[in-house]
Amino acid sequence: MVSNIGRSRLDRDAVDPDKLKRGSAEEDIRLLSMVDIFEPLSRGEIEEINWKRLETRVKRGETFFLPMDLGETLFILKSGRVRLFKKNAEGREFTLAVLESGTVFGEMSITGQRLRNAYAQAIETSDVAAMCRADVERLIMEKPKVALQLIHLLSDRLNAYETRLEDLALKRVPARLASLLCMLIESQGVRTSTGYKIPTRYTHQQLSTMIGANREAVTRAFAILREAGALQVMRRYIHVEDIEVLKRAAEDNSYQRV
Repeated sequence: MVSNIGRSRLDRDAVDPDKLKRGSAEEDIRLLSMVDIFEPLSRGEIEEINWKRLETRVKRGETFFLPMDLGETLFILKSGRVRLFKKNAEGREFTLAVLESGTVFGEMSITGQRLRNAYAQAIETSDVAAMCRADVERLIMEKPKVALQLIHLLSDRLNAYETRLEDLALKRVPARLASLLCMLIESQGVRTSTGYKIPTRYTHQQLSTMIGANREAVTRAFAILREAGALQVMRRYIHVEDIEVLKRAAEDNSYQRV
């Protein structure tokens, strides 16, 4: 039995549904304001956007886009991380990109985005929203600043893809791995007292799919970079101790072939 005092306290501590809804809306606006294409918009402009978007939470390891999925959809990664990859006939995977929260991706001709014959998989639990072509077109017409941000985003991604293609065609595995780690440091690296730390735990298998190599070759490449004094791996976190050595390794194709 709950006493009158206890009951009144329960009543005071009861969650107001309207307050929950307001809190959820506040968090939604906050997350959207951190998405790269919405950065130029004010809070008021984000609130004014009139769209109908699907919201979903994707569990770690869940694949939520398949090559056979039809329709033009632009995904907004509000939180979490997503891997875009392709498979060959033998089932071998090649990672196209690992996307951090606060960006967009998808299959939409109007934006130049392509997921054709690709998969999208959550690396960790992620909150994803989806917009249809009509909503994206309306958004671009109403908010030209979004279109400019989209152009900058696609230009940066094109440059990154060109760099990776060049690495695959011209570099050996140690240089490819060093180049990839430099890119990861630039996009998500954390400064430490001894250098930089990549805050995501990548397995050798995951890294191998990102540079077109096998797991064993990546393991040998790590040994080479470690001996060169570029990095250490501690508790599965990659610590770059000398960024300049790593940058030189990314450009140096004289290491033994692995």
